[in-house]
Amino acid sequence: MSVDPFVTHRGLLFTVAYEMLGAASEAEDVVQETWIRWDAIGEAARGEVRDPRAFLVRMVTRKALDRLRANARRREDYVGEWLPEPLLTTPDVADDVELAESVSFAMLTVLETLTPTERAVFVLREVFDVPYAEIADAIDKSAAAVRQIGHRAREHVAARRPRTAVSRSEQQEVVERFLAAVTGGDLQALLDALAPDVVLVADGGGIAQATLNPVLGAKKVANLLRTFPKFGAGARIVPVVLNGAPAAKIVDVVDGYDTAISMTVEDGRITRIYAVRNPEKLGGIAQEATLTR
Repeated sequence: MSVDPFVTHRGLLFTVAYEMLGAASEAEDVVQETWIRWDAIGEAARGEVRDPRAFLVRMVTRKALDRLRANARRREDYVGEWLPEPLLTTPDVADDVELAESVSFAMLTVLETLTPTERAVFVLREVFDVPYAEIADAIDKSAAAVRQIGHRAREHVAARRPRTAVSRSEQQEVVERFLAAVTGGDLQALLDALAPDVVLVADGGGIAQATLNPVLGAKKVANLLRTFPKFGAGARIVPVVLNGAPAAKIVDVVDGYDTAISMTVEDGRITRIYAVRNPEKLGGIAQEATLTR
């Protein structure tokens, strides 16, 4: 008995939806909606689909685009900074350098600055190498228009993504130094781990306490982070792999809310820290997600 194509490509469909939406919970909803639509086609009709992978990617893309457009107003009204939902991933995700970069917090926050259509074209073309003709079919544009949109999106992303690539070992070493300094409340060690122009962005969603605006500069960020040991008895940092990179989860803090922390490393120092505290966004760190291309 052959395996249903949906089952075969489920990891891919989730990855496409997640990269388009930046929300694990919504990506899962989109995948489920795609399954319902696929199942409703009927076994005979499904058997006539020449390229099930392309067909399913087109379906999930259209549903994710609908969600993106519907979410625009809700994100405008969001309390404080909006960050993507973190994902607990297996260490081997980092083995696929392009996939790991595409799901990194740094990249997902850049993708948030694209229009829904630009984001769909960029994700499908640059991450999943979908042919222009198939993308055009998925978003109801001409192939020529898709090429133009893709060019514009690439330029936009290139101007905003991290300047240099960092090896997994370097990222791990810097993050470990940073976490040790935070745990110990060592101000000088924190300053040594942070770039002078580091930025900390926190997302509490109006539920958990978090800074409403980005915190700029090593001294301000270090002074904020070094208070960690005072958070309360039982507070601790757990190293994890989030979005394909070394990261951390703070558990049992005094207000009862956990925090997922992701970091961008450049030239041996941390240049950006993303702290997600909104409990509605932390469902994706409960179990490892399957990400594939």
